[in-house]
Amino acid sequence: MKLLAVQWLGGFYLCLLLFLCFVLVHIFKLARIGYRAGKRLPPEKPKPEPKTPEPVYYIVEKKKKRAKASYSEPKRISFHEEKS
Repeated sequence: MKLLAVQWLGGFYLCLLLFLCFVLVHIFKLARIGYRAGKRLPPEKPKPEPKTPEPVYYIVEKKKKRAKASYSEPKRISFHEEKS
């Protein structure tokens, strides 16, 4: 099977385009890294001295006794069978 010159030319352009995209993407990434590294950072502000925290007081409520439950007498349940 012979390949025509047009097919070879298409393959060449395909490889050239792939290589060109590869190079452009990496150039863009490296330029972005360089741009970020080249930015000057503002001088750091001195940190304020930490303040001593004020004491925390918890209000605790005294436990109350639970009232005893008073139950009434149990009711009797009767089941009646219906006769037909």
